[in-house]
Order: sequence, then structure tokens, then C-alpha cells
Amino acid sequence: MASDFLKLSMSPHPKFRFSYSTRHRFHGFDFISQLPKRRRLILRSRTIRYLTLSNSLEIKPEVQNSTFQASGRSKDSPILLDVHGMMCGSCVSRVKSLLSADERVDSVVVNMLTETAAIKLKPEAVESGLSAEIADGLARGLTDCGFEAKRRVSGLGVAENVRKWQEMVQKKEELLVKSRNRVAIAWTLVALCCGSHASHILHSLGIHVAHGFFWEMLHNSYVKGGLSLAALLGPGRDLLFDGIRAFKKGSPNMNSLVGFGSVAAFFISAVSLLNPELKWDASFFDEPVMLLGFVLLGRSLEEKARIKASSDMNELLSLISTQSRLVITSSDGNSSGDSVLCSDAICVEVPTDDVRIGDSVLVLPGETIPVDGRVLAGRSVVDESMLTGESLPVFKEEGLKVSAGTMNWDGPLRIEASSTGSNSTISRIVRMVEDAQGHEAPIQRLADSIAGPFVYSVMSISAATFAFWYYIGSHIFPDVLLNDIAGPDGDSLLLSLKLSVDVLVVSCPCALGLATPTAILVGTSLGAKQGLLIRGGDVLERLASIKYIALDKTGTLTEGKPAVSAVASITYKESEVLQIAAAVEKTALHPIAKAIVNEAELLKLTIPATRGQLTEPGFGALAEVDGRLVAVGTLDWVHERFQRKTNLSDIRNLETAVTFQPSEVGSLSNYSKTVVYVGREGEGIIGAISISDSLRNDAELTVSRLQQKGISTVLVSGDREEAVANIANRVGIGSEFVNASLAPQQKSAVISTLQAAGHRVAMVGDGINDAPSLALADVGIALQNEAQENAASDAASIILLGNRLSQVVDALDLARATMAKVYQNLSWAIAYNVVAIPIAAGVLLPQYDFAMTPSLSGGLMALSSIFVVTNSLLLQLHEPESSK
Repeated sequence: MASDFLKLSMSPHPKFRFSYSTRHRFHGFDFISQLPKRRRLILRSRTIRYLTLSNSLEIKPEVQNSTFQASGRSKDSPILLDVHGMMCGSCVSRVKSLLSADERVDSVVVNMLTETAAIKLKPEAVESGLSAEIADGLARGLTDCGFEAKRRVSGLGVAENVRKWQEMVQKKEELLVKSRNRVAIAWTLVALCCGSHASHILHSLGIHVAHGFFWEMLHNSYVKGGLSLAALLGPGRDLLFDGIRAFKKGSPNMNSLVGFGSVAAFFISAVSLLNPELKWDASFFDEPVMLLGFVLLGRSLEEKARIKASSDMNELLSLISTQSRLVITSSDGNSSGDSVLCSDAICVEVPTDDVRIGDSVLVLPGETIPVDGRVLAGRSVVDESMLTGESLPVFKEEGLKVSAGTMNWDGPLRIEASSTGSNSTISRIVRMVEDAQGHEAPIQRLADSIAGPFVYSVMSISAATFAFWYYIGSHIFPDVLLNDIAGPDGDSLLLSLKLSVDVLVVSCPCALGLATPTAILVGTSLGAKQGLLIRGGDVLERLASIKYIALDKTGTLTEGKPAVSAVASITYKESEVLQIAAAVEKTALHPIAKAIVNEAELLKLTIPATRGQLTEPGFGALAEVDGRLVAVGTLDWVHERFQRKTNLSDIRNLETAVTFQPSEVGSLSNYSKTVVYVGREGEGIIGAISISDSLRNDAELTVSRLQQKGISTVLVSGDREEAVANIANRVGIGSEFVNASLAPQQKSAVISTLQAAGHRVAMVGDGINDAPSLALADVGIALQNEAQENAASDAASIILLGNRLSQVVDALDLARATMAKVYQNLSWAIAYNVVAIPIAAGVLLPQYDFAMTPSLSGGLMALSSIFVVTNSLLLQLHEPESSK
């Protein structure tokens, strides 16, 4: 609510009756100081594990035969396919192109790290009601092209999703064990192949123990050939066959390059062994073994790092309780009060999916709260760190709200369920993060554009390398034939073959494919730990380049817990004005409306019935009370409703009455109060109500930190000019960036003006009035407010689950740190290939007599991918500034 404040330095006119609210609504409770010393030490030293986000878990909106109602997905929510078999950036590009080729598909986002494809269908396809059938058809098409795909099935309950997730985690662990076994076998073969070299080295050092039948056998070319063939058909079999299949399907991948390189190396040695007259070096049999050893080792380390990058996702399932203790009654038949907290309470264990809204559940100390709800009985402290990022537990008693996924520590709690199953806080967060898979960082498109034709380009470069050195290079630079890579007789064919193999093996499209998604995954998971719910990688990229942040006043810079401080009237009693206003505002969601209703209820006033209630966001509310239209809202809006029947001097004196307390006349603090007016049909304005709201304790520091980081802060508010100016002055926002008395559409106009000037703008708000601006801004940031979470959160790109303004700075820092990792990864991936491929092609051979071997190339390729994933994992060391 807002008003046009008429600045008057005068005491209240004696004509007006007014009263001030002096009751204290809330009392602080330092629960930690009330606990025994040992418990306090435990609380303060306890290591907290926070909420993490799963890209693979899906809590569906409707559960057939379930006993709770779940909110459905929006039409904009993407359809998810689980896609297996993607090995590199080229695979990602291939999957995206296959899906995008369908004319019913609007957009596709493919994530190699989480093995998912998020598909948004065109509106007409969605409206046809055949979304599931279309998705199944797309999945079959991918499977036919070599990528095993399956649509995620709707209609699963919480317990079923937990089971499916556990199966998936177990499958990944089994695959990792198999990968390690392959690495062990491969490196055993590598050790055997290197045995002959070891004997030479030991002999040259004067150690003559490496002799005998075993060591002599390792020198045998046929034995080496057998070891090489064993490596190809043993630990390298899956890699080799997958590469061949992908090539036959027209989508060659990283395995194709490594497979062709390994087979080519084996072929060169086999030809040499079977045709001694060629005098090629048959010791090249070592190369396929060492190449596969390095590649498989790199893959295993990379997979371990990728699992580490997504390991925080596993924690989410531990927050979802699949079983609940449903309270039936106590043994004496009493099912209310504290009796159900005693040993005689009769409870039954039921699946959480079967808990209905309104049911009572009992949660014992040390258990996870299974449902969102309200405490009916009991006192305890609850660990909410996984939702808010705040490490200190929160005291809970009768009447206070609790959330599913939080941990009950001290005493038993009886909770009345308000939302359960897939509609609980934890499940909604999972669903939002799942939907975020449909939003990729724009910079990912750069990586995709490179990775798409990458494999074909590498094959072309490899062929060109062979052609150059065989037909031209060996003649222009004859000295290169003296290098060991050309064999003892300086064979140009052998030289050309080896260099072309090096090109195939050294290239690394995997690094390109992993550069962005690994950093984004770690960044969003880390954000969850800090109480930041980020809807997608595109949000992080936009936030990192923000130049302006627009801040709402009420509920954003202020606590958002307004209370009535004074009521004044012209002809009615103050209580009557409050009664009439409360009747109009009873169904409104705005914090100021709730403050008026709460004040009337605290005074035990009877609130009249209304008809035809209508709210106009940013201005006020209308309703028929006792047969006459009543308006509650801003001065101009209320005055206009009733043809300006009220005398202007009466309005001025009325506002003075509720704004200035006699002991504080002239005090600047009075200018921060909000005044709403009450008007009645046939009478005009009949009274005014003053609402006060305290400034957030972190508001000034947050604004200061944003400005230090080069962010310009703008204040946009619907409140009166003096109140907004006072808040701006207190937090350090310059007068040129203050905008007051704005309707919701005018707030949006401020955002649009800044965007038109070429600036990226973020908007921070918490209420219905802010929703248009949050949606319009490049990044909308909503503070989690219990009263307004649906209105503001639905329009926001980032939700601050801790409801702390300082988290805006944390989100900005995290976005910048994440994008820094993305740029580092992409720079490395591109630079590596730009440098490594020409070196592998022999560019240094003529002048520096340096050439790679396939095993060295394979090792470098593996290290390139490991670098990208490890560099992303370093992001986990990032700490929010608010915690420093």
C-alpha cells in the first residue's frame, strides 16, 4: 500500500481521535542459552550437511490412488528423457540435433553430466494432450541412433521416487566398480608391456636381475601382439565397440577417435610383424595397450570426479522421509493436546504418500519432519539449515510452522499436515530444479557449436596429416625421417600413420562437453547449500553480468512484518475505522492488509461480513460493508473512488494524526511509516491507519557490499515519497536512484528504462506487487516469505530460501565465481585442442625433432577432461560473503 504524503510539521489536530498500538507482537527467545552447556557446545560445533539438488530425481504432481492432492506441473515444464551413451560434446550436439529435427519440438537442452535431455514442446503439441506419446517416440528415435533413452514416467509417489533414485545411485556405483576393474586389468597389461623396457633400464643401471625366460618372453613381438589384442578385446572392448557403433550410426564420438587410434596402432604393428621386409618397429604394439590404459584411467578418474560433482544430490533423498508416524489417538481415547506426546499415544507407521492434509503426525527427536505443517503440541529446536543455509537451529512451539525435510532435535512434536508428499517444500524444490534443466547457459551454445562438428573435423585433420607427411612433408623435411617415430629405416608411411593416429587420440571433445555443465551443476548445488534456489545455468550467466539491482522497500529492505502503530478518524471511533478496514482486507494477501486484520483480531473486534471484495495491486482494496462500498488504500486512489468528497485540510490533519506521535514531532523516523486511508461511499475518507515496519538488520551492509562490487542500487516502491526517501537515506541509496509512489506497472517501467539503456537489471522483491517486475527483470530474486512465496517465487529466477537480504550478495558472488570457472574450463578446452592437435600432427617435428606417441597423446587427452572436472570441483571451496 502507498499514499501521497503531504509533508506537514504540526501536531495532531484536537478534532481528531487517534490511538497508538503499543503491544509487542513478538518476543525474542534465545533457546541456545536455555540449553545445558554440553548441548550448547554440540549445537555450535555440529557439522551441518545442507540441502542439495537433484537433476535426476522427479517428484510428480499427481499420484494415482494417493490420499493427498499435489500441484500439477505447468505447461511450460519440460519433458525429461534419461539419455545414456553420451561420451563427449559431439554426442550432446548429435542428441540435440536429433531431437530438434522433430517439428513438434520447440527447444532442447541436453546435459551430458546428468545424462538428461529437457524437451519443450510447441504449444499446439502440448494442447493436443499427446506429450507423453511424443516423448516416447523421441526416446525411441534416440535409441535407434545409438543413445539409449527413456521418458521419465509420471504418477510416482515419494517412496517410489526414493527407491528409483537409490537404484540409480547403486547402478552408478556398480559401473564405477566395473570401470576400476577395467583400469586394473589395463594397467596390468601396461606393466607387462613395459617389462621389456624395464629390463633394459635396469641393465643399463648395472642391475642384472631382469633376465630369464619371463623377461625374455616379454621381448617377443608375438607376446606383445597378444597383450595388445588382449587390451583391445578385454578392458577396451566396450570402448572400441561403442565407437564403431556410433560411427556406423553417423554420430562418431570420443570412443570412435580412441578406438580408431588404438586399432590403427595395432594394425601398424601387426603389418610390421607379418611383413618383416618392411622393417617397421613392431614395438608399436605397446602403444594400443598404453593408450587404452591412460584413456581408461582418465575415464575412471573423470567419472569419479563427476560423481563427486553431483554427490550433493544424494543428500536430498535423505531429507525426504518415506514413512510418517500418523497419530490416531491416545489409549484413553484423547487425540488432542499433549497427551499424544506421551507414551500412551497410539500411532501407526504409514507411507508419507498416505498422509492427508489435516492429519496429525508425531515426530520424535532425531527424526526428519515428513510433511509441511503447523505444530499442534510440543517444544523443540529444528535444524532448517538444509532449506535456509542458516546453521543455527530454530525454536519451534505450538502454532509455528515447520517444513518437510528439516530435522527435529530436542523434543517430540505433534504436527498438523498442511502439505504433503510431492506438494511439500522439499518436493517443490526438487520439481523446480528439475524444470531448470530446460534452461542452459547461453555460453553453452558456443561450446555446442564447436563440439558438434569436432569429431568430423579431427578425422579430417588426421587424414590431412597422413596425406601431408606421406606425400609432401617427408620430401620437404627429409630430416624428420631420422626421428624414431619413422622407424629404423626412416619410413615415411610409418611416420605418416603414427602422426595421424596421434591426431585422433590427442583431441578431446569431452573437455568441451563438460566445461559448462560441470561448473553449473557444482554452482547450483553449492547455491542450495547456501539457501539459494537457482532455476538454471542461464540465470547464473545473466546475474554475473548484472549492473543494476532494483530493490523493493516493504518486505525487502524492511522486515516485511508490518504492524498497526496508530489509527485516526474524522467522525467514527478508531475501533470502528479499524473494523471496517479489516473487513475489506480480510481476504487480501498483502502484509499491510494482514497487519490491519491482525490488529483487529488482537483487539477482539467483530469483523463485519463483506460482499464483492476486489483488490487492485499497488493501490488498495474495495468491498461492500453493511450495504455501502468501502475502499482501503492510497490517498489518491481512495479519494478518487468517492469523488473527492473529503475536505483537503481534514485529510492533511488526519495524516498528521497517525504519522506524528506527540513526543516525536519532527523526528525523521516518522517519515518511514506507511499510511493507508479508509473511505466510505457517501462520506469520503473517514479515517487513516499508520503502519510501521522495521528495517532489516542486514539492509545497509547489503547495499554497501553491492555498491562496492560495482552494482548500482535502485529503490522502487509504491509507498509515499517521504517514507521511501527515509529508507533510502538509511541504507545508502542516492536520491537519484529513488522511485516512490509507484504502481506495479510503473515499477516495471523503471526496469524497462534501465534495460533500454543497455543495462542488465536484477529485481529483488517479495510480494504480489513485485511479480511483474520480477518477471520482466533479467534476473528476478525473491525472498522466501511464507505469506507471499507463491506470488513472488513463481515469477523469480532465484529464490532466497533463508529470507535474508544478504543472500543477494551471496548469489551475485556465486554467479560470478561459477561463470569464472565456466570461462576457465572453456578457455582450457579450446586452447588445449588448438595447441595439442597441431603438435600431434607434427608441427614441431621439422625444427625441434619432437613428435608425440599415441600413449602420450592418450594421457594428455585424459588429463584434459580431468582438469575441467577438477577445476569445477574447486568451486566447492567458495564461501558466501555473509558467512565471513
